[in-house]
Amino acid sequence: LVVAFLVAYHQNKQLIGEKGLLPCKLYLQNVKKYFKGKINLDALSYAPTIIWFLDWSDMDSILDYLSLFGLATSAFVLVTGCANMVLMAVLWVLYLSLVNVGQIWYSFGWESQLLETGFLGIFLCPLWTLSRLPQHTPPSSIVIWGFRWLIFRIMLGAGLIKIRGDRCWRELTCMDYHYETQPVPNPIAYFMHRSPWWFHQFETLVNHFIELVVPFFLFLGRRMCIVHGLLQILFQVLLIISGNLSFLNWLTIVPSIACFDDVSLGFLFSSKRGGVKERVAQMQLKEAAEEQLPLRYGCYVRKVVNISFGLLIAYLSIPVVVNLLSSRQVMNTSFNPLRIVNTYGAFGSITKERTEVVLQGTSSLDPNDPAAVWEEYDFKCKPGDLKRRPCFITPYHYRLDWLMWFAAFQTYEQNEWVIHLAGKLLAQEEETLSLMATNPFAGRAPPRWIRGEHFKYKFSRPGGKHASEGRWWIRKRIGPYFPPVNLQGLKKFYEDRNWPYPVRD
Repeated sequence: LVVAFLVAYHQNKQLIGEKGLLPCKLYLQNVKKYFKGKINLDALSYAPTIIWFLDWSDMDSILDYLSLFGLATSAFVLVTGCANMVLMAVLWVLYLSLVNVGQIWYSFGWESQLLETGFLGIFLCPLWTLSRLPQHTPPSSIVIWGFRWLIFRIMLGAGLIKIRGDRCWRELTCMDYHYETQPVPNPIAYFMHRSPWWFHQFETLVNHFIELVVPFFLFLGRRMCIVHGLLQILFQVLLIISGNLSFLNWLTIVPSIACFDDVSLGFLFSSKRGGVKERVAQMQLKEAAEEQLPLRYGCYVRKVVNISFGLLIAYLSIPVVVNLLSSRQVMNTSFNPLRIVNTYGAFGSITKERTEVVLQGTSSLDPNDPAAVWEEYDFKCKPGDLKRRPCFITPYHYRLDWLMWFAAFQTYEQNEWVIHLAGKLLAQEEETLSLMATNPFAGRAPPRWIRGEHFKYKFSRPGGKHASEGRWWIRKRIGPYFPPVNLQGLKKFYEDRNWPYPVRD
């Protein structure tokens, strides 16, 4: 959550703020208009967010306050190790409020996974106390199994979508392409891509074993449950090393921890006198002695809450299970507006070639002049400059870079925000430029024209000619992605979509 709120604070204004690429105020106004201009139960169900009840006159400040409050609260929980149901519920509501106005920028499966994990975390904690070892409120087995049910669905959903999806998963060839064509490769992926064919086949088999077989270990007793937890955590660590998949893999480790009991985790804690182990043992003895006494009112309430929670999870799991069993399985989908129980999956299909959209600007009066000099904008992490080393950013997440990856194998008509981005670069808006790694027109007059060029990218061969010249990538032009545009020519485009016209800072 700390990373998620940090990403939100750094990028929300540029993406969904007042002058964002897809302003959330406009989105909420359209939702309100669809429901006859009222903020009623239907509107709240369609987009559950506390922003409905706030003053929209300064949306940038609202987004900043929600992000900063969430960042401070989650950092407190992380640093102190103290949490209660109230704090966890606040964090869940804050992030839910951002996700539901984030539109495509928050359309990734790990956003729903974070919300489901956070919802489970509410019931893992005591109601009020902020003690690291709260008394009388041990985690319910219902909640523990809620986490186990989550990791079961995450892994099995990912495995089934692969087997039912791209044939390369069945032919054991997907890993021949994955490292090069994943959204944001890292330096390890550069070398892993050149592994021999038999190693890539072995990787694919291991992936199928981890995702399709290992999840059932959860139901085969304590030892196999622990083996499940170890294998899943090891698998996620390997994925973290070989790619920049945001905080997805870090987040997936969390429910895997529920596979371990106190005995198996005991080695992590000190055995010194007065240490955690001794205090837990004393608490357990005290709890055992009090079992002979009548249950307190609070214990009854807690039991009712836990049973109600279990029934809710079971009920919301019905469409999810139906989806898992369906030959038309969909991944990363929510069947309820609060995203409490969701479907998951990853890389159901693998792109065999990597294409990139490269944005270029020129100061030339005529964009069709053969003598025009076009200069390239680089993004924070996605491939662009052939000599720039792939980055290591996990668990951080550059949302624009990821959406540019999707845009590259679609058209600009399907991603109108790309043209919006071009307009903002023409105006040299500082906030938008903060999403970019380089501005070739820094300290100069803004470009007169921006265009999008489509390229095919491939890793250079380690030790080869291009690598010896310092190139991590080689590329070949496919053609134009969108034609040259200027700010004046985009005026009607902005007006038709009610987007604020870019103003030069």
